[in-house]
Amino acid sequence: MQNKFSFYNKIPVQIRFNDFDFLAHVNNSVYQNYYDLARTKYIDEVFKEKMEWNTRGLVLVKVSIEFLRPILMDDNVDVYTKIYKLGNKSLGMYQQIKSTLTSELKSTCDSVMVAYCGDVNTPCPVPEDWRQKIIRFEKDIKF
Repeated sequence: MQNKFSFYNKIPVQIRFNDFDFLAHVNNSVYQNYYDLARTKYIDEVFKEKMEWNTRGLVLVKVSIEFLRPILMDDNVDVYTKIYKLGNKSLGMYQQIKSTLTSELKSTCDSVMVAYCGDVNTPCPVPEDWRQKIIRFEKDIKF
C-alpha cells in the first residue's frame, strides 16, 4: 500500500541498545513493538478514555509489515498511525516508520483490528462512541 494518506498522529520512538542485532540495525522482530506502542498511543489520543479491555477493546487479527530500509544505530524515527477504513466490526490501520531527520520511509504496516466484547467473549460492532471519535480525528476516513 502506497502512502496516500494524511496522518494526524505521530509519535517518536526511543530506540534502545537491545533493539539491535549483530548487523547493527534494529532487528525485524522489534518493528512490531514500535507499531504496537504507536497503536496504543493512537488509541489513547483518539478515544481519550481508559480502555476497559475486559468489557470492550480492539484485537489485532491481521498484520503485514514491509521492511524497506534498515533502522541504524544513529537513527531517530517516528511512527505515523492512521485508521483509514471503518467497517461494522473491524477497522483498517496503516502505519509508517520514518526517519525524523530525513523523512526516509523505513517500514510500513497494514493491519486489521476487530472490536471485541470481553463480557461475551466475541467480536462485536465498533461502539458508536469510538466510531464518532475516529471519524472526527480522521477527517478523510473510508466506510
